[in-house]
Amino acid sequence: MRSQQQSSRRDFVRTTSVAAGLAATGVGQALSSEAAALAPDEVLAHLLEGNRRFIAGQTSLLTRRRPADFAALAEGQAPGAVILACADSRVAPELIFDQGVGDLFVVRVAGNVATGAGPIVKGSIEFAVAELGARLIVVLGHTECGAVKAAAAHVEARDALPGSIGPLVEIIRPAVAMAEGRPGDKLTNVIRANVEKCVQTLKGLDPILLKLVQSGDLKIVGAVYDLKTGEVGVLS
Repeated sequence: MRSQQQSSRRDFVRTTSVAAGLAATGVGQALSSEAAALAPDEVLAHLLEGNRRFIAGQTSLLTRRRPADFAALAEGQAPGAVILACADSRVAPELIFDQGVGDLFVVRVAGNVATGAGPIVKGSIEFAVAELGARLIVVLGHTECGAVKAAAAHVEARDALPGSIGPLVEIIRPAVAMAEGRPGDKLTNVIRANVEKCVQTLKGLDPILLKLVQSGDLKIVGAVYDLKTGEVGVLS
């Protein structure tokens, strides 16, 4: 298993090294088909361009969501980006970024948590990078996030939450402390802090993500999706 993983990482780095030469070929609109030719910043630009189409009501990839499009990818996938998003029913990354089948490797969990989320979330993300060659990870928070709101309220009230909800919001608790003292709306600040903390967690995952971030072959960014406007704002 370890030798296969190392081979996959070598293949990924080797593919990235020729990105500049391939980027000029223009291999179509599908992010999955052109991902091998794009640097991480270009993949991000592609997603934000799709988000602008979504906001304008001019989505262009509906024809790549037919059964035939799924069948064409039955033997393999090469998504250009990993999206760690909230499980909220109003947050659908493929729609928000106007992407089709095979373009995004999406991991969704309440609160879009990575810190303290364990091997299921982290391992899924590492798999997309090491085995599938994704070179961009976006931690996507969103406005009015219920999980973050519950964490903030839980910290303030110092109460107990039932079932596994308590441990979930405990993962978000450090973001509440991080946002303390920041100017502006408290919930907005905690949502941003939670995204920032998750980004830092992923950047430090050794040996897969850390080394690729340091070499520039992988980019990890945080962003917040505005439920009212549809806009995705990348955090600096």
